[in-house]
Formats: sequence, structure tokens, C-alpha cells
Amino acid sequence: MKESNKYIGLDVHKETIAVSVAEAQGGEVRYAGEIANTPEAMEKLVRQLRKGGANLSFCYEAGPCGYGIHRQLTDLGWECLVVAPSLIPKKAGDRVKTDRRDSLSLARLHRAGELTAVWVPDGAQEALRDLTRAREDMKHLQRQAKQRLLAFLLRHGRRYDGKSHWTQAHYRWLEQTKFEQPVQQIVFQEYIDTVKAMSRRVEALDKQLESAAGESVFWPVIEGLMALRGVSLLTATTIVAEIGDLRRFASAPQLMAYLGVVPSEHSSGGTKSRGGITKTGNGHVRRVLVEAAWTYRHPARKMTVLQRRAERTPEVVQEIAWKAQKRMCGRYRLLESSGKLKVQVTTAIARELAGFIWAIGQALPPPAANA
Repeated sequence: MKESNKYIGLDVHKETIAVSVAEAQGGEVRYAGEIANTPEAMEKLVRQLRKGGANLSFCYEAGPCGYGIHRQLTDLGWECLVVAPSLIPKKAGDRVKTDRRDSLSLARLHRAGELTAVWVPDGAQEALRDLTRAREDMKHLQRQAKQRLLAFLLRHGRRYDGKSHWTQAHYRWLEQTKFEQPVQQIVFQEYIDTVKAMSRRVEALDKQLESAAGESVFWPVIEGLMALRGVSLLTATTIVAEIGDLRRFASAPQLMAYLGVVPSEHSSGGTKSRGGITKTGNGHVRRVLVEAAWTYRHPARKMTVLQRRAERTPEVVQEIAWKAQKRMCGRYRLLESSGKLKVQVTTAIARELAGFIWAIGQALPPPAANA
């Protein structure tokens, strides 16, 4: 008996999954109903769809439910695409959205080959990514706690006259600050304790990040990226944890487009119009790239700390890193002297930095070879 192919669209939610099936031979896509979002229900669905010896190919949108369904289906031996939601073709006039219609649309587009899959990390890579994102979240909470403390002090006319906040001198000044009302003193102390607690959490995650990065199969790539100016351990680990194997990109412009640092364009006929960067793709990597790009406003120089990091990498990586520094430092001054805003200049440098990151990724062996 000749095997047939079935394309299954899954509209995944926390509790339920809407299922639609498209036969490879064509015809109408049928709605198969709704199942519970559990491994047992998914196994039962596979057995039902497999009747008659059909080959199965699943797809669902990337979202808050993660990659558990993808890993379960691939372990069972079936193809499963995790689809980029922003790249799903949609009719401009279609204003009705339901779980049923979404699953039908996914099945239909999957059969037509019109869906774009996202990169799915394995368990170890996802764990490293969770760690970098947790550190980012804790840093955000720490920043909020500091802002609230400073806002409280400003409301009551308490201003620190030192050069910078959050130094030892600043903390000594905070310890000496007193309020007349006992309740205000308690509030003030709670704000201080919150800042210190968040700082301890950030420090703990930094230590954990250093340990996890060193044990990762991606460590040679992380170490190689740290040869670049402005790319610290945290930045390099974030890039690798979010992107994975840099060799999966065929060219540097492809990586730049993936990170959303290329200009948007709306051209028609003989008119060409370009706007700001697209800001598509991974925002975590885009943020650390822009932060790293600010360091190129200074002249190119092999600083001691940077040189020590570079010396632990292959010669080809050192050459790429030094070439990157010379080019981007000069590029920064050139763009700044042309009258462009600093944020525009930094964004342009971040785009070029992505290109040199791609080059280092190509120069090093694939991560699997280092496992």
C-alpha cells in the first residue's frame, strides 16, 4: 500500500491544541478537532493520524509554550516545524481570527511550503539562553530598584554630591541618611535592602554564567567573540545562546537581516525609500550589539585586557578582531563627522559588528566538533 503524506497544523495554547490536516494530494483542509495540550494526547493524535501508513509533518507557531511539542514529535520520528509568526502569509482583508481558522491556515500553508521555520535549540542550548535571559531580567529589576530609591530620595530633597552613584562612598552616604518620620526611615531601608538583594542576585547569575559558558560546547566560539572590542563574556554568551551555530547563516548580510539591523525599504517604480532598521528577529542580540558598538567611538588600540583575551584565540580570529576594530573605529568617526546622530552611527556600527561576528563564526570549527 502506497504511503500518503499528511500536513498537520497545530494552534497551540496553554491548555488546548486545535488540529487541522491537509492531504498531500490536495483537496480541502479538514479540521480534526481540539485536543488537550499534554504528551499523552499528542501521542494519541499521532497514532490516529498514522492509520493507513501516512507520513506526518507537523507545524505550529513559536510562542510561550516553548519547544516541548517539537521535541516530542521529533523524538517520535516525525518532522515538526516551529514557525515564525511574523512571517506567516496573511490576507489583508481577513479580520476573523479563531483557533480553528489558525490551524486550518497553518496546515494549508505548510502543505504549500509557504512557512518559515525558526531555529530550535537543543536542551543544553536552551538552558544557556534561559540563564542569559534570567540575568537580563535581574539586571532590569536591579535598575528599577535603584531608580525607585533615587526617586524617593529626590522627593524628600536628599541629593548626593559625589561623582557617581552606587559606589562605596555613595552607600556610606546612604547609611548616614536619616528621616524624621520612623515610617519613612523604614521605607528608605526597604528600598536599600531591595537594591542590595537585586545586586546579589545579579552577581550570583554572573558567576553561574561564567561557569556555564566555560562548560558549553560553544565555549571556543564564545572565547573567539571575546577577542572583539566591546564583546565581554556576557555579550558573547548572549549572542551564542540566542543564535546558536553561526555557520547556519550563508552570509553576513543574512545574519544582519536575521537580527533586524538592516534598513527597512519601501520602493516602487523608480522611487527608492529607506527608513530605520527593521528591528525584526532577536531583540536580545540586537541590544547587546548596540551596547558593544558604543566602544568603537574611541580610537583603535590593542588594550591590555582585550589583548589578553585575544591571545587565547587562533591567529585568524585575532586578525579578524583587529581588522574589525580598525575599520569600525574609523567608520564611527567618519559617520559622526558627516553630521549623523550618534544613535544612527552606533546602529550602523552594530550592523558591521554583526558581520565580523559572522566571520569569526565561520573561521572556527562547528560547535559539534568541540563537544
